[in-house]
Amino acid sequence: METRPLGKTGHDSTVMTFGTIALNWLEQDGANQMVEHVLDYGVNHFDVAPMYGDAELKLGPKLRQHRGEIFLGCKTEKRDYEGAWQRLEQSLDRLGVEKIDLYQVHGLEYDEELDEITSDGGALEAFREAKAEGLIDHIGLTSHSRPNLILDAINRIDDLESLMFPLNPVVAGKDDDKYDYETVLQQANKENIGTLGIKAFAAESWPDTDELPERDRPFCNWYRPVCAPDEIRDRFDFAASRGLTSVVSAGDPKLVTMILEAAADYDGIDEAAQRSLIEAARHDDSPVPEQLHH
Repeated sequence: METRPLGKTGHDSTVMTFGTIALNWLEQDGANQMVEHVLDYGVNHFDVAPMYGDAELKLGPKLRQHRGEIFLGCKTEKRDYEGAWQRLEQSLDRLGVEKIDLYQVHGLEYDEELDEITSDGGALEAFREAKAEGLIDHIGLTSHSRPNLILDAINRIDDLESLMFPLNPVVAGKDDDKYDYETVLQQANKENIGTLGIKAFAAESWPDTDELPERDRPFCNWYRPVCAPDEIRDRFDFAASRGLTSVVSAGDPKLVTMILEAAADYDGIDEAAQRSLIEAARHDDSPVPEQLHH
């Protein structure tokens, strides 16, 4: 599988990152098999978070067995120093490892959060201490919304080494600044910050729970995903061709093999095909929230 430099980290990530939230929906034996399956395709970048149910615990056994083959990304949703330290120690314990390769601020949404994270006594202070102690190697940030806030974070966090944000034909076709992740991508590439694309396979938001309860949804993603192999291939090719370092796989285990196949076969997509995908999706409702709610 193709690899690309993850910004200035010194690591070359595979063009697909395994989103280990998929393990949350499996029993331990199935999770073990899934990790081996992903590794068989050569994927070397895994992403996990404490908010992904028991994915950290499910990942642990095979992560420890194959630690040298896996570049491990983890996250914290805590914005303060104490909370970030506690969450990091909890993740290290649950994963059963001594170090996390990439530790990320999880799901930045609001200006006041960025203020807190970057202040004295904020989460970044904990990140930097943990890095000095050898518990983490690199610092990153993720966001599901607010491209302008991500750009602000790039300006304010001078040791930022990776960003995770949405990129798909639906948001690429929007003319509104609320969806301008292309500018985020350009700025990140300019500053040699690694970029990880999420929601590449998102088709649209689920209907309200009143119309379609969560238990009746055929996929356990936050959004309704594309699910036909050719659609998944188109979406992967699109995201990988925009200049991202790596595309994060969708959260439902049923989709992982199709995404692995698309990643293994990836050999580029021309601009005309990219434009065609954008035009086809231009009037779709965005599966990416303008701003999540507290």
